[in-house]
Amino acid sequence: MRSKTTTKTTLCLGTAISLALGCANAAPKKPNSIDEMWKIIQQQQKEIENLKAKSSENESLKQEISVLKETQKSQEQAISQATASQSTPNATTGKSGKAGLEHKTDVLASEVEKLKTQLYIPESREYKSQYGLGPAASNVYGVSRGISIGGYGEMMYTNYANARGDNVTNKDTADLERAVIYLGYKFNDWIILNNEIEFEHASTGEGSEEKGEVSVEFSQLDFLLNPKYNIRAGLMLVPMGFINEMHEPTTFHGNRRPDVERYIIPSTWREMGAGLFGEILPGLQYRMYAMNGLNASSYSNIGIKEGRQGGSNAKAEDFAFTGRLDYTPAFAPGLMVGASTFFGNSGQKDVLSDDRNFDVFTQLYEGHVQYRYKGLELRALGAWGKINNTTTLSPIIGETIGQENFGWYVEAAHDVMPFLWSESNQYLAPFVRVERYNTLASVANAADTDFDRSTGLDRWIYQAGLSYKPIQNIVIKADYRQIHDRKIVPSGIPFGNEFNLGVGFIY
Repeated sequence: MRSKTTTKTTLCLGTAISLALGCANAAPKKPNSIDEMWKIIQQQQKEIENLKAKSSENESLKQEISVLKETQKSQEQAISQATASQSTPNATTGKSGKAGLEHKTDVLASEVEKLKTQLYIPESREYKSQYGLGPAASNVYGVSRGISIGGYGEMMYTNYANARGDNVTNKDTADLERAVIYLGYKFNDWIILNNEIEFEHASTGEGSEEKGEVSVEFSQLDFLLNPKYNIRAGLMLVPMGFINEMHEPTTFHGNRRPDVERYIIPSTWREMGAGLFGEILPGLQYRMYAMNGLNASSYSNIGIKEGRQGGSNAKAEDFAFTGRLDYTPAFAPGLMVGASTFFGNSGQKDVLSDDRNFDVFTQLYEGHVQYRYKGLELRALGAWGKINNTTTLSPIIGETIGQENFGWYVEAAHDVMPFLWSESNQYLAPFVRVERYNTLASVANAADTDFDRSTGLDRWIYQAGLSYKPIQNIVIKADYRQIHDRKIVPSGIPFGNEFNLGVGFIY
């Protein structure tokens, strides 16, 4: 329940805003004299002083006060111009008083309209991650009210150094991988809608991911109640790993997202649900949701990736739970350690032909650590998953489903621009990454001829490259990946090595 102080503050704010912005919603009322305008400004000054006295109770009032102060300055300037015009005949009409007064009110209306526009679409913005989302996706949290627009894009050229060992094309490609629009709306200081709409491969194709499609990556309502507990509901990103929530190209090295966070943690992974998020203690953040479960009827020998339902008529016979903790200790600036999990049944009454419920309990666990000090950047992540009842599931699907899967990677980078050009704000970081993952790490009843362990993905990937940012919004990337697939070619022989050159941006 709002306090009397808050109610009074709201009334004061409403009065001040109506005086300052009313002329933008309707035709401006022409004042009869300069004295009347000064009286209006003096009244607004009193309202501003009242708001300033109470601004400590509500952070949003500080922003509104700033707007009102700017409005007052604009009005004072306009009146000064109008006063001068009254004493000096107008060059066009030759009139002084009335023409000057009309000119003054037109200037006021124009200035107030400009202020209202900046209130919804600011001229500049600060890019920082909030509530687990990327910098561009967090734009909506920084506006005062109304619409927020942002986005990102990735484009890449791939040159295959040698033939791949599977059925994937060996032809070089140039691709607009993603063009994304963030569209948010801030209803008030505690209810926020955030949406991500993604266009893949520059076309809708035939609705397949490889040929291009349009998807809603997330669409969620945030209810910001308290720093310790807030509510999130809608189509939400599963809070696992580094990439799934924060996948904008300026936030990770390499043109391709790490394979471990594509197959073991199937980014981008989103489901329908609701839950809580916040900061329990200083530096200790959490997110925990209840969501619809995966659909095991779409599992394959490369993991649970195709079991994602993505909010498209998602089957909700079985539910799942996911949670994440991240800790950034005050005694070690730049260090972040965390862990996350996802578990729940995934039968969805869709595996068996007779619509019986067939439990396929799926669990995934992940741990991660990140450290940044001056120009040094270190990352490490490990994930392990398990699927129950694969002995029955594999013959039904017609592929070997791994009872267990795992993956890990380590990465190091360093910004060398300070050594090359100490006065520059640009960024240039060589990086290296090593990945290891296996989607069929363990297979139930492996001796059974129905279970073929030679399928799936069992890979080592060695990668090195450069990331260059002329400004914080744009990154130019070059990298070389050496892939060893132990399932397709003998161990130790390179498989499908590739050179990637790309550009990414956020706005």
